[in-house]
Amino acid sequence: MDKKKFLKLVKESINGTQSKDYYAQMLRTIWKLSHENPPTEDLKLINTSLKELRYTSKILAPYKNHRKVTIFGSARIHKGTVTYNQAQDFSKHMVESGFMVITGAGPGLMEAGNEGAGRKNSFGFNIKLPFEQHPNPVIDKDPKLINYKYFFTRKLAFVKETDAVVVFPGGFGTHDEAYEVLTLTQTGKSAPMPIIFIDKPGGTYWKTWEKYIKGNLLDNKLVSEEDMCLFKITDKIDEAYSYIEHFYANYHSLRYIKEILVIRIQRDIPQKEIQKLNEEFKDIISEGEIKLTKAYPAEKDESELLHLKRLSFNFNRRNFGRLHQLVDRINKF
Repeated sequence: MDKKKFLKLVKESINGTQSKDYYAQMLRTIWKLSHENPPTEDLKLINTSLKELRYTSKILAPYKNHRKVTIFGSARIHKGTVTYNQAQDFSKHMVESGFMVITGAGPGLMEAGNEGAGRKNSFGFNIKLPFEQHPNPVIDKDPKLINYKYFFTRKLAFVKETDAVVVFPGGFGTHDEAYEVLTLTQTGKSAPMPIIFIDKPGGTYWKTWEKYIKGNLLDNKLVSEEDMCLFKITDKIDEAYSYIEHFYANYHSLRYIKEILVIRIQRDIPQKEIQKLNEEFKDIISEGEIKLTKAYPAEKDESELLHLKRLSFNFNRRNFGRLHQLVDRINKF
């Protein structure tokens, strides 16, 4: 079958389906693959990635409008330790505040996170490894447990599905996950969110890391001063969950409508205060000004959010640390 006949058949089979153009594009990609004859290993990777992302979407779809926090941390920290208890207490409080909890589903601090949240309010994104890890007993065999072959699809799910990230001490994997989140936030590939590094009381694990960041990255201008606003370090879990709760005190979410950044807010902001925002954040406005607006027609696919007010402006799409600061200012109203 030639390409035109194939695409016609595809469009006819999904006619009337919402987002049918995207289905057609995916099937067009499959058609191209079938004619380009890539190595079998490439096909396996593409096939498994698509299946993992599809299954993630299916499992998380019923919880789309439920706030979630992702917990990263070592699988090697045992029950009864101060850090384990912190992770457990933190996740318990976040559930009480209306959040669900996502962990890597393994032992150690991942189990502590699921334990504190309870099975009902837990997700587990497990990675298949030859030597570890079997899902912890809290999330094992739960419908909200997802097993991944690839780290990259798992990390995408962690960031895509969460509203906040908390990082406890850990090894290479924990640092990999933390840098992934920081990179995606710094470059605008993920929406602004609270990112918190939690140490044990009086601990220096993350303070030592921050000293390295400032002395080697910031001082050498490899990151900007505003990038340091993307995360918070604390050794108090009450500060951590208060920071997360405050982040969504007025700010709700954001979306781009062509060149316009639309920030959804839960409470009105007086016009005189919006003028102050225009002055304070004029460096990130590419043209025009910040305005209070209603929902745009393009947002009709998110009907549950249409009642929210909007702050809209042309964002320069470069200074995402400053955007994070704008969210902090919005939350003061």
